[in-house]
Formats: sequence, C-alpha cells, structure tokens
Amino acid sequence: MTTTGTAPGLRLTVLVGESDTWHHRPLCTEIVHRAHAAGLAGASVFRGIEGFGASSVVHTQRLLSLSEHLPVAVVIVDTEAKVRAFLPLITELTGGGDGMVTLDACEIVRPGPDSGESR
Repeated sequence: MTTTGTAPGLRLTVLVGESDTWHHRPLCTEIVHRAHAAGLAGASVFRGIEGFGASSVVHTQRLLSLSEHLPVAVVIVDTEAKVRAFLPLITELTGGGDGMVTLDACEIVRPGPDSGESR
C-alpha cells in the first residue's frame, strides 16, 4: 500500500452498554447517525465480549452468564476541529451518566491510488 500523505486527527471513543438507549433507540446507533448527519469522516461500532464500568459489575458474553449489557465502543476519527465540534452532541446523548468519552490524538493515513489492488 502506498500513501498519499498523513494528517493529524482526533479519535473520539464513546464507551456505552449495548442496552443503553436514546428515545427507545440503541445509543450506539444514535451516535453513528448523528456523526453521519454532522458530516464526520466515519464512525464504527465495536461490541465487546467482556467489561465493566462505573457500576463495577463485570458483564460477559460467556455461555453461563445472563448479561445483556455488554460493552460497546463507538469510534469516530476526523480532524480535531470536526470532532471537537461534535462533542456537544455526545454530551447531550451521554449526559445522564451513560458511557465514557475519550479523545486521543492520532495520525490519519491517506491511502494512495493502488491501495485497492490485490497482492
């Protein structure tokens, strides 16, 4: 893969539970749709297999566990300005204590024209 360059970026990660909702809709889905509407470069949702949060209760997907509140991470990467402009929407959605929000500086790698070719 060749690259056409890199640029500084900011990674926003929102950690919530899979059963967290916003107006009867999954919270992770609401975050992704709002990121899309805000014109951010992209958002991905990753479902965890085990974790705990402020409640200190460990949730797991193991067969013998009945947990339905597994961790979910919504990850958004874009320029720092765009991500910071989006933060108030995240605060609105998670203001009730659901989730944790982290920001990390990152480097965005732009793929070159031959990045889609087979090896």
